[in-house]
Amino acid sequence: MQEPGGAAVERDGDGRVPLRTIAREYARIGCTGFGGPPTLIAMLRQLCVVERGWVSAHEFQDAIAAANLLPGPAAKQLGIYCAWRVRGWRGAVVGGICFSLPGLVIIVALAALFLAEHPPLWVQGAAAGAGAAVAAVAVKAAAGLMPASWHRVGEVPSAKARWMLYTLLGGIAAATLGPYLVLVLFACGLAEVAVREAGARHRSLPGIVFASSVSATATGGMAALVWVAFKVGALSYGGGFVIVPLMQNDAVNHYHWMTAGQFLTAVALGQVTPGPVVQTVAVVGYAAAGLLGALVASVVAFAPSFVFVLVGARHFDQLRHSLGVRSFLTGAGPAAIGAIAGSAIPLALSIGHPWQIAVLLAAAVWMIGLRRSVVIGLVVAGLVGVIVALAGLPVGS
Repeated sequence: MQEPGGAAVERDGDGRVPLRTIAREYARIGCTGFGGPPTLIAMLRQLCVVERGWVSAHEFQDAIAAANLLPGPAAKQLGIYCAWRVRGWRGAVVGGICFSLPGLVIIVALAALFLAEHPPLWVQGAAAGAGAAVAAVAVKAAAGLMPASWHRVGEVPSAKARWMLYTLLGGIAAATLGPYLVLVLFACGLAEVAVREAGARHRSLPGIVFASSVSATATGGMAALVWVAFKVGALSYGGGFVIVPLMQNDAVNHYHWMTAGQFLTAVALGQVTPGPVVQTVAVVGYAAAGLLGALVASVVAFAPSFVFVLVGARHFDQLRHSLGVRSFLTGAGPAAIGAIAGSAIPLALSIGHPWQIAVLLAAAVWMIGLRRSVVIGLVVAGLVGVIVALAGLPVGS
């Protein structure tokens, strides 16, 4: 007997898909899922819909929509949901871990190399080159999200005007407010709820706003790292790049775990490794507290995704059709896109050498003008940095 896509059926004695099958297939995606959310979603669809028939095409599309309504990495939450559909909470846990573990192992290994106290010169050059191109990645990510978000608002002129306002506010907030960016995203979402529902109050949303406004302890240490990682996992509306300004402010300006140049390297590593960009938090954790910090930061950042799906999977359909939720995302979504674009400003300002400006401009032409691969662009930028370093030009922070 075969699956709809031609693969042989694997079943336990009770007729269910074995957890080892979920682990193997999700680990495969975790090892090869380069290219960000679009690639990961396409690979999940190929596995779960086309090859295995675990989820229908219609349900998969609905799950994408529901995952995009939740904070956190949408591709990861989509993967956890599909695994939950196959084997309940056990499948969700196994699938989610295997989906994330390969990329985590790779990025922590790279963090140990790039954040060493005295890294080799070629490593410094690669970090400086790839880091210089990161701002272009942010702009490309925002540009890719804009068409669908613009289409969502419809043809009403006032709705389009609000969309542009929310996008502008998000961009300004990302460039200037740092840790308070999340409050602007929630404010835009609540403003749209108020407009669409004539001031109807939704108690759950203000509660989230209150939670997000609590300050982390100023003393730093593991408690501060846990708080930063929680914000990354629980408040990243619209894509992983939304939390880049927040992470940058905490890791570089507030706690001084890493330099601005090292943070650029961290974001670049999050792009060239398989898995969601929020894995950047593992590099931040490594800079703050070594291997233990990387593991703690990763667990805390990914935990909300498991909670959201395990608790809310049965209510995904209701979530998608909730007027309040859709209104909130209609406001917060454009603000998040603006924030992603706006994050390019502090990232670009972290560049310290003239040759890096040339790398950034070339990366912008490659990624945005020509619409080519982000991973290839970052790798080439890193190679340019190696050549620059070996030629004797400055590459340090």
